[in-house]
Amino acid sequence: MAPKNEVVFERILNASPETVWQAWTRPEMIREWWGPYGVSIPACDMDLRPGGRIYLVMEAGEAMGPFKGTRWPMEGTFSVVEPNSKLSYRTIAWTEGRKETTEIDQLTELTLTGENGRTQMNLHVTIEKTGPDAGMAVQGMQAGFTQQLEKLGTFLAKRESTA
Repeated sequence: MAPKNEVVFERILNASPETVWQAWTRPEMIREWWGPYGVSIPACDMDLRPGGRIYLVMEAGEAMGPFKGTRWPMEGTFSVVEPNSKLSYRTIAWTEGRKETTEIDQLTELTLTGENGRTQMNLHVTIEKTGPDAGMAVQGMQAGFTQQLEKLGTFLAKRESTA
């Protein structure tokens, strides 16, 4: 299968745009749901403003078998920050210790629209450039983002049930 250059997702989330925005922009919340199943987020830092930095590290846990302990940093810059409605950032993600060959340079655009106490979330990720050894990661992006968004839905449902 050839690597995809874009992934696009649309979801209706049972939470307000304000709550979904917080889940996407507060490091303590991001640590609860970011990444595919089987990873943790040991580091997350955000300077939430245009030109501000985003930095995050995913680490493979026991469930990821031979990848256990592998770390995937992601670092970039916010270009659009419109609270509760739009977030755009360019990042480079890589496998720790192999940055030069595993880099994935991507642009992520998130839009949120309120609908009767729920949120229409649109996520568009465009891969601009990849390193020569990044093919497997690129091919797995659709599945990885699908899992990540499932985790986001579960996270939001738990928050709403305890609110």
